Amino acid sequence: MSTTAPKRASNLFVGSPIERLEDLRFLTGRGQYVDDLAAENMLHAVILRSAVAHGRILSIDTSAARARPGVHAVITAADIGKVPTIPLRHDPTPAIRRFEQPVIANGKVRYVGEPIAVVIAASAASAEDALEAIAVDIEPLPAVAERDLARKDEIVLFETVGTNVPDTITAVRGDANAAFKDPPYRRREHFSVQRHAAVPMEPRGLLAEWDAQNERITVRGVCKVPFTNRRALAQMMGLPESSVRMVEYDVGGGFGARGEFYPEDFLVPFAARLLGRPIKWSEDRRENLSALNHARDMACDLEIACARDGSLIALRAHACTDIGAYVRTNGATAARNIAQVLAGPYRIPHVRVDVSLVITNKTPVGTYRGPGRFESDFCRERLFDMAAADLGIDRVEFRRRNLIREADMPYRLPTVQVLDIESECDSGDYQITLDRCLTEFKWAERAKLNGKLIDGRHHGIAVGCYLEGGGTGPRENVRLAVEADGSISLFVGSSSVGQGVETVFAQIAADALEVPMERINRVLHGSTDYVAQGYGSFSSRSIVMGGNAIGDAAQKLGTLIREAAAKRLQCEAGDIVIDRGMAVGPAPARAAIALKEFAGLSADGTFASDKRTYSYGAHAAYVAVDARTGHVGLIDYVAVEDVGRIVNPLTLHGQCIGAVVQGLGGAFLEHFIYDENGQLLTGSFADYLMPTASDFPRIRAIALEDKPSPLNPLGAKGAGEGGIIPVGGVVANAVAAALGSLGVEPRELPLSPPRLWQMIQAACATDAPR
Repeated sequence: MSTTAPKRASNLFVGSPIERLEDLRFLTGRGQYVDDLAAENMLHAVILRSAVAHGRILSIDTSAARARPGVHAVITAADIGKVPTIPLRHDPTPAIRRFEQPVIANGKVRYVGEPIAVVIAASAASAEDALEAIAVDIEPLPAVAERDLARKDEIVLFETVGTNVPDTITAVRGDANAAFKDPPYRRREHFSVQRHAAVPMEPRGLLAEWDAQNERITVRGVCKVPFTNRRALAQMMGLPESSVRMVEYDVGGGFGARGEFYPEDFLVPFAARLLGRPIKWSEDRRENLSALNHARDMACDLEIACARDGSLIALRAHACTDIGAYVRTNGATAARNIAQVLAGPYRIPHVRVDVSLVITNKTPVGTYRGPGRFESDFCRERLFDMAAADLGIDRVEFRRRNLIREADMPYRLPTVQVLDIESECDSGDYQITLDRCLTEFKWAERAKLNGKLIDGRHHGIAVGCYLEGGGTGPRENVRLAVEADGSISLFVGSSSVGQGVETVFAQIAADALEVPMERINRVLHGSTDYVAQGYGSFSSRSIVMGGNAIGDAAQKLGTLIREAAAKRLQCEAGDIVIDRGMAVGPAPARAAIALKEFAGLSADGTFASDKRTYSYGAHAAYVAVDARTGHVGLIDYVAVEDVGRIVNPLTLHGQCIGAVVQGLGGAFLEHFIYDENGQLLTGSFADYLMPTASDFPRIRAIALEDKPSPLNPLGAKGAGEGGIIPVGGVVANAVAAALGSLGVEPRELPLSPPRLWQMIQAACATDAPR
C-alpha cells in the first residue's frame, strides 16, 4: 500500500547529545545481570583457591567434602585429565607462551587465589561449607613477590624454564644509543607505578548449561570478547565452535579486565558437561580483588637527551612490568604499549625502549583502561617537567616545542621489534588541544599561584599531553533486519561493557538508514547467536569498527529496500528515497511505502582495517597540598581531547569524566600491597581505597572533532581511554609544583597522604641544617 510522502527531513542523530537508551531499564530495576539468572535443576559452583603463594601440591583429599549434604561433585586437576592452559589473545611470542596459566592448579600453586578445586552443590552455601572439608597438603616454597628479586632468578616459578623473565619487548626509532653519546643535555630518572586494577562494580559470574542431546554448551554472562572465548573454550573442550554458544547480558563495568578468559571460563562449563546440569558461579568481592586481572605495576629507568633550547633529541628507557605468576590472555599488552607509546605525542627522532616482563608470586595481570599508557605518561611527563626546570624553559613551551605537528601526519611511532608491530598517528593538530586546555584552565592567571602557600596549603598547577591508540582491527561485523512492524533490529559483534553502545549504535544506524531513531527498536550485542563472527569491545574500537560496519550494512539494506520499492512503484531504484521510515518514489506523485512492507529483508555489514586511530589531547590540574598531613585537594581539573568525530557528546563526556576519576584513584588511592610471602594485604574495600563522588568534585571535560580520522568513513577515533592516560603524570607534576619550595619531586605512585607526607619529611630532613 502506498501513500503520498511529506517533505523529506534529514536525520541529525550522529553528533546529538541523546540520553542513553539503556539507562531507563537500569534506573527502573529492569537490567539483567548474570547473577539475576537461574535455570531449572541449577547447581552452584564455588572455587577453592590457594592460600599459599608458592608451593608444591602433595595431595588433595576431597572425600569429606564429597560426603557433605547437597554436594554433587568436587573437581580437581585429576578429574580433568590433561589440564589445558589459557591461550594468549594479544601479543604472543614463543617465549611468553611457556608461561601460560593452567585452568586449575596442577602440581604447583604460584599465587594466592589460584584455583585448586571446584565444589558443585545444590546451593552456594552448601558448596562454601564443603570447601572447608577439602584437605590440601601443600609444601611451601620460597615466594618471590618483588620484581627486582624475581629478576635475579634465585627463586624461579617455572623450574623447567629456569627464568622469571618471559621476554623483553623492544621498540625502536632511529639510533638512540648513538644520540646519547654526547648530547648538550641529558637527564635520567627512575619512576614507578603501583599495582592496582579495574575493580568493576559488578564481580564476575557465569551460568553454563550442557545440552547432551545436541552436544552443545551455552555459557551466559560473557562479555568483551565472546567470540574469542568461544574459540578458546571449544578447543579446550574438544568441541566445534558451532557447539559453543556465548550469551551476553548487562555488564556492570569492564574497563579491560572483565570478559577475558579466566580459569572459571573453563571450569564452570566443564562442570556443566560433567554433571549434565546447569552450573552457576558468582564471584564475591574478595575473589574479585585477588583473582581478576591486576594491572600497572611498572618501574622504569627513563632518560632523555635535549638541545639547550629544549628540543628533544632522544629518549631511552628500560622498564620492567610485574605481570604476576602467569602470562594470561593479554598480559603482555601493557608492556607492548609502554614500548611503543612512551615517547607520547612528541617528535623525538631517536627512541629505544626495552620492557622486560617479570613473573612473581602475585595475581596475573591484564589490561586496565589505558594499559601501559597511564604508566608511560606518568614517567615521561614527570621527566619533562624536571628537564624544563633544569634548562630554565617554561614547561608549557617545552611541550609546545616538541609536539608532533599537523604537517608531520601521518607520524610513525617506534616499531615494536619482537612483534613486528608498526603504527602511525593518523591525523591531528596537537597544538590546538593544548591551547584550548590552557585557555579553559585559565593557565596564565593560575600560574601566579604556583608554589604559593595560601591558607596553610601549597598550591600547584601542571599540564600534560597524550595520545590514545584505538580502533584496533582486524574487523567488525553487524546485521540489520527489517521486522514485521517496520522497525529495524541491529545485531552487532561488538560487546557492551557499560559504554553505551545501544545508544550510539542506534544513532549511527538511524542516520545511515534515514529513519527515526525510535525505529531502531533493538540493538543486540556480543552474543555469538547474532552474527557469524564478532570481535568484541576493547582498545577503544567499538565506534570505529562497529560504527563503520553499521554504515556498510545500512548502505546494503538501503539498496535492497530501494530495489524492492522500485519494482512496486515501477521506477528506477535510484529514484527511491528512504525517509521517515518509508520508501518514497519520485515526484510528482512521491508515493510512499512503509518499511513494514519490506519485512524480512536483512543485510550484513563489515568494516576492516589494520590501521589504528589516534585521539589526542591535553589535561591540566590545580591542586592544594597540606604539607602537615600529605593530603592533596583537587581544586580543578580540565581535560580536552580531539576524537575525530563525536557520535554522542553526552556519552563521550561520561566516558571522559569517569576515566579521569579512575586515573585519580590510581594516582592517589588504589594500591594492591603484598608482603614478602606473596600474601595480598589489601584484599577488601576496607584496605583497597576507591574514589567516591565527593573526592574529586570539579572535573571538566571538553571534546573536539576538529581533525577526523582519514582511515574510516565516520572519521571517528577511539575515545574510551583518553581520560585516564595523562592523569598520573599531570597530578604528580602539580604536586611537585606545589611543593617545589620544599624540594619534593614525586617519582612513584600512588601519592597517598601517608606516602606524600613521608616524601615531605624526607625532603625537609635533607634540607635541614646539620
